[in-house]
Amino acid sequence: MHLPPVGLGTMGIDDPEPVAAALSLGYRHLDTARIYGNEAVVGEGIAAWLADGDRDRDDVTVATKLWVDDLAAEDVGPIARESADLLGVATLDLLYVHRPRGAYDPAETLPALDRLVDEGVVREVGVSNFEIDDLDRAIDVLDAPLAAHQTEFHPLFYRPELLEHAREHGYAVVAYSPLAGGRVNEVDAVVEVAEAHDATPESVAIAWATAKDPVVTIPKASSERHLRANLAAADLDLTPDEIAAIDAVEREAELFPE
Repeated sequence: MHLPPVGLGTMGIDDPEPVAAALSLGYRHLDTARIYGNEAVVGEGIAAWLADGDRDRDDVTVATKLWVDDLAAEDVGPIARESADLLGVATLDLLYVHRPRGAYDPAETLPALDRLVDEGVVREVGVSNFEIDDLDRAIDVLDAPLAAHQTEFHPLFYRPELLEHAREHGYAVVAYSPLAGGRVNEVDAVVEVAEAHDATPESVAIAWATAKDPVVTIPKASSERHLRANLAAADLDLTPDEIAAIDAVEREAELFPE
């Protein structure tokens, strides 16, 4: 599916104003999840933006995720519909399996998602925090094409094998926590590239990620200044040597391990 280079991650956002502001600035991909507890807030932000002028809801990709407790086949449909109601949309553009844990059973959960696509409740199916074996199994079972894999992705946690798999199978990689929880300004290679471009390390981290096809990012931001900066970061052109220098950073630990 087509996703813009920079979308809005909403984990921790409990006010609709940043969501409406992001849409007004040009964001067209909003990401939330059941476990965040803010689908209604995101929905209020969408509604406020739509009410303020001649706007088209279909221009925005609205994505949410089913938590590990929501993945039994009999729960998938009712919970997805509840999420759509909370978000104030007739159709969820992208619905993810948040993690392949808990009630997740690919032979049962994934056909339930296919049924939602057939019924028009969901446009596209995605998965999140999957390993290669999980991805292969999902692609095997799903009738609908796998649209996206959302995974932690930043200069301190980078897994090229996931990119190769995405390229081979034709789905997007949606990078969450691209700013490494605020730690990118402590990474020497990122700071050096930022200084060379008179840019911030945060902008460089986003530009580095979006330079890697088929990666798109969903950094969280609340202030207008950060919303603008993150959106503009995709226009920052890094040289191959600069990208390679960040690729070569000694990796540390993921922020959200199992």
